[in-house]
Amino acid sequence: HADLGRAEWDSTPAMVERLAALADLPLCVVRRNAGDLFDRWAQRFENGKRRYEALETYNLIGPWSSASLRFCTSEAKAHVIGPHLARTLRGETIINVLGIRRDESTARSKAPEWKADTRYAGAGNAHGTRMMLWHPIVEWTTAEVFAAHRHLGIPLHEAYTCYSSSRLSCRFCVLQSIADARASANAPANHDALIHLCDLEATSTFSFQPARWLADTAPDLLPPDLQIRIAAAKIDAQRRREAEGAMPKGLRYVRGWPPRLPTLPEAAAIAEARAPILARHQLANRFPTARAVRDRFADLIAQRRAA
Repeated sequence: HADLGRAEWDSTPAMVERLAALADLPLCVVRRNAGDLFDRWAQRFENGKRRYEALETYNLIGPWSSASLRFCTSEAKAHVIGPHLARTLRGETIINVLGIRRDESTARSKAPEWKADTRYAGAGNAHGTRMMLWHPIVEWTTAEVFAAHRHLGIPLHEAYTCYSSSRLSCRFCVLQSIADARASANAPANHDALIHLCDLEATSTFSFQPARWLADTAPDLLPPDLQIRIAAAKIDAQRRREAEGAMPKGLRYVRGWPPRLPTLPEAAAIAEARAPILARHQLANRFPTARAVRDRFADLIAQRRAA
């Protein structure tokens, strides 16, 4: 089990232990060394601010993972479990059994029944370790999964039995439905996590999901001062989007950014758009003029070519 720390429901560790005992399987709990998922989100935003201040990024980067950038799954789960298996089962053929199903999402609709996994034991590695992913219930429906639980006497997590969630994930997940977010908010043990994440929404001016603020899930649970900060953050978020939207489209981020030097009028537009965003996050405006922005682009291009 990859323990995600504060992102986990309080009851999840005991539930994992219970399931392992019922299945008569040994249990090993692993964790990301650099902190839990909440730490990762906070650190991503701090790194994003530093890079934005240095004009290493075109737009300010928010803290959250997303459907297209699921580092929450890769870094906190796969990249922790995979290397652990490769180390402890060195020289073996390792079959990693995952319960993903095609009817869960569009992204998983084309999932194969199995595939080789060379991320942590590449072909030709010195120890002869081989790894594969096996999805034995890939064609099952949700109804069949719950029917199997009933038939085999497998207990369900309180997210299902007490709070009527449609699926179990973190307390609050960037991919969960509004109904599941509200179900999670109904659990008293999840209130501190809710406030913590809404506080990061207010600080960063980025909503937890692209089109939905977590703070809107259960606003009555938030302290009055946080409600005020969220209202201000929504206004600032709109202003940030408008400012960044006015920046030259031909200079937006692409692989190998920046693609070229901006003209002086383009550089002036970039400087103008960045100023209020930098001020909102109390960052130094190191490139306040068109000339300074253009010189910085020239430096970045030179560094890329040298590398």
